[in-house]
Amino acid sequence: MGEGDLIAQLAAAATSLSGWELAAVLLGIAYLLLAVRESLWCWYAAFASTAIFLWLFREVNLLMESALQVYYLAMAVYGWYQWRHGGRGDRAPPATAAASQPLPIVTWRPRAHLLAIVAVLAASASSGFLLARHTDAALPYLDSFTTWGSILTTWMVARKILENWLYWLVIDSVSIYLYLERGLLLTAGLFAIYLIIVIFGYRRWLQQYRHQSA
Repeated sequence: MGEGDLIAQLAAAATSLSGWELAAVLLGIAYLLLAVRESLWCWYAAFASTAIFLWLFREVNLLMESALQVYYLAMAVYGWYQWRHGGRGDRAPPATAAASQPLPIVTWRPRAHLLAIVAVLAASASSGFLLARHTDAALPYLDSFTTWGSILTTWMVARKILENWLYWLVIDSVSIYLYLERGLLLTAGLFAIYLIIVIFGYRRWLQQYRHQSA
């Protein structure tokens, strides 16, 4: 593909964006930028972006993607609650829950990471096998990996686990390959932007973790 063809495809992809799709993309970027700053507003942006994507995917009959957005909606509410109440509001009496401190950044031990990675790989292998056997899904194993990895890592963000950014680095890199393979150049470019934000997010959270641990 020549440079002219690539530019033409990018221009066509840009003009095909609906106003709602553009809003969802911008809110998705806002979610990451606000998450880097540990701002509670990131979950409002996540909820709004996910709600739009849920409707968009349903309109184009991508039912599995729509179902995943339902999970993201629930996690936006869960993440907001965890960050707002410091992870203790569900166990503390009302008087003390209101005074709870912000949820601190934490890290996982190697064993926890090993179990998480094995679980994601096992789930990816299982669903990838079923998709390859019973559907005409493209790249079913990689598609399954990004889906299950995203499910786990979104929960890690809600719990403020430092290494979530490293997980996103892998997942978003694989996602870029998937989108390029499917000709979704604009979406691949969006995930390239995500990669840059992820790097800065990890550095900022690492500094904050060291500061709170000092």
